[in-house]
Amino acid sequence: MKETTMKQTAKAILLPCAKVFGALALVTGLAYPLAVTGLAQALLPNQANGSLIVENGHARGSALIGQPFSDPAHFWGRPSATGGVPYNGQGSGGSNLGPLNPALQADVAGRVAALKALDPANTAPVPVELVTASASGLDPHISPEAARWQASRVARASGLPPAEVEALIAAHVEGRALGFLGEPVVNVLRLNLALDARVKALRAARADAA
Repeated sequence: MKETTMKQTAKAILLPCAKVFGALALVTGLAYPLAVTGLAQALLPNQANGSLIVENGHARGSALIGQPFSDPAHFWGRPSATGGVPYNGQGSGGSNLGPLNPALQADVAGRVAALKALDPANTAPVPVELVTASASGLDPHISPEAARWQASRVARASGLPPAEVEALIAAHVEGRALGFLGEPVVNVLRLNLALDARVKALRAARADAA
């Protein structure tokens, strides 16, 4: 009798628990993710798919994650401190080095020297964002001032007239969000893709004229 009562009690407790668990699993593990995914794809498809920058049917990167550029004919973004692989989305983070840390000071000095060596005629101070990493290590933007600081080097290395390089920068300045949040920025990947397209067009035109 006692054993029967225990079984009945266990059944009375476990059966409702199993029903609640099953219902919650369906709602939170299936229905809710499907609903959120469907809404995101319907309302914000670009953002939901990683804000990819697509050129000629090929994804060239994300507008939200920077890429390393070392060619003098391209604009450079902020340095990345995501371990051994720059702009590693799986290892987002800063160096955690304080401003008085000798390692950080050495890194900054080396970056300043590298930038000045590529453009010795440019005597303007190097913008701090070009020699220091962001907290995420993934920052895809620089300020318009940092882009303009590189304009003379890029023009010389790419063969584009300086005025065209300046015009490309101006065309890719993104204003403040909602008109008042943040500061104007330039997406480095978008700017470099536009630069590559202009250089390609210029070379084609020169080849046709030859």
